[in-house]
Amino acid sequence: MFNQNNRLRKTKEIEKTFKNGKSFYNNLLGFKVFKNDLNESRFCVIISAKISKKAVERNKIKRRVRAVINNDLGQIKKGFDVVIIVTKNIINLGFSDLKQEIEDSLKKIGIYDDSFL
Repeated sequence: MFNQNNRLRKTKEIEKTFKNGKSFYNNLLGFKVFKNDLNESRFCVIISAKISKKAVERNKIKRRVRAVINNDLGQIKKGFDVVIIVTKNIINLGFSDLKQEIEDSLKKIGIYDDSFL
């Protein structure tokens, strides 16, 4: 679970990010990114019941995405609202592949700073 400061939880904030944010999609994930005026970046993970009918599988995917974000929170630039949309192709993906896919996507968006490595 995200730290309370890193959660994007209000419906208005999520809708604002969807409406005004920049989009980035690949075959596994979609990202909506919107600049905020805060000292923290906030995240929300959305997964539809169309992805899997089983809540267990949907929750597993959400936990994995959150774990990757939490582990890389030091490298993610501050001041962004990010909504992560999960697509159907992610079902059989392993954790290390998911981690690499998220990091590559955040680098392409321009909010991942890998200068610490």
